[in-house]
Amino acid sequence: MGFKIAVAGATGNVGREMLSILSERGFPADEVVALASSRSIGKEVSFGDKTLKVKNLETYDFSDTDICLMSAGGSISKKWAPKIGAQGCVVIDNSSAWRYEADVPLIVPEVNPDAIEGFRKRNIIANPNCSTAQLVVALKPLHDAAKIKRLVVSTYQSVSGAGKDGMDELFNQTRAVFVADPIENHKFTKRIAFNVIPHIDSFMEDGYTKEEWKVLAETKKMLDPKIKVTCTAVRVPVFVGHGEAVNLEFENEITADQARDILREAPGCQVIDKHEDGGYITPVECAGEDATYISRIREDATVENGLALWVVSDNLRKGAALNTIQIAELLLERNLIKPHSA
Repeated sequence: MGFKIAVAGATGNVGREMLSILSERGFPADEVVALASSRSIGKEVSFGDKTLKVKNLETYDFSDTDICLMSAGGSISKKWAPKIGAQGCVVIDNSSAWRYEADVPLIVPEVNPDAIEGFRKRNIIANPNCSTAQLVVALKPLHDAAKIKRLVVSTYQSVSGAGKDGMDELFNQTRAVFVADPIENHKFTKRIAFNVIPHIDSFMEDGYTKEEWKVLAETKKMLDPKIKVTCTAVRVPVFVGHGEAVNLEFENEITADQARDILREAPGCQVIDKHEDGGYITPVECAGEDATYISRIREDATVENGLALWVVSDNLRKGAALNTIQIAELLLERNLIKPHSA
């Protein structure tokens, strides 16, 4: 018997991507239900060659549903995830609501699959921040080989990380520049068209933003609490795909050639690293792809045992929807849940 899957937040960018990836990967679901807020009831979303009518999250009965893939925002998740979990349905949540709870596993299947066993306490599993997900896929095999001491990362994050409103704002502002219309900011604090903004999420007391803190906290939780992490998160005028410039300091010696060989064999990683014009990956090439791409691998002579590299991935896929579905696949692979209908 197949599973019954609900997708909460099905009308958003990530929710639609979840439905697409469920179909692409042939997830063993007998039934898939699209859920959203009451204002979206009756809207239609695509699932493979089918069309699903959106149902109301607030009145839906989860008692016969096996997994809820949730991408409806942190406040919705805080309210509904415990109620859904209490009905015996496992919630895999894409918001930041549960990532930092000690008894909720934060999972990237290529990085810390064994931690998934902890989901039984709350029936909730957290998906990491988009910029952290691709980062730790690249870091895990290098950490296993030479033990990372310190991580410095600067992100170049696309506007789709801010949802459809962010994508619309980049489009509208770009058009306004060309036709000499007034440029209006609604989603972002400053103009995003032909500009970069060193500010994502709210500011914290220490001067870092919440987005930067997420990279720090999530990397430590999934990879190693002893790693020292600092981050600068920047929004760039790209529709899809996050880039990251990464500097690493290791406890043990590791060369750029060794790192390349390790990453070529690592799950979820694709190395494109030719020392020539265009011998690297940019966000345009990674859009629609599942892999985390690593380029510009080189030794950093400013520290002992240092490396620098460039990491790119589709933030709507590995950074969100794909990783969520890979977590669901991991539950099935390890026989951690059975269909209610069985």
